[in-house]
Amino acid sequence: MDISILSPDKPIFEGKAKLLTLPGLDGLFQIMDNHAPLVAALGTGVVKVDQPNGESLNINISNGFIEVINNSVSLLVAGVTE
Repeated sequence: MDISILSPDKPIFEGKAKLLTLPGLDGLFQIMDNHAPLVAALGTGVVKVDQPNGESLNINISNGFIEVINNSVSLLVAGVTE
């Protein structure tokens, strides 16, 4: 799936992922290929991006939003530290 992670200051990550683990307001949840459409708020925690090449990227956020549609995922996040 295509991933775009943006902060108000700059783009954080754009590329492909096979799995995302996200901090929801009520706990962790995951997004995989062909996930149903979704819009959700994110809480404080780590966004983990598992890439197709086997590498993982961890991004600490303080809050944000996610939109999933047509196998494309967009995150707008704040309080970013990598």
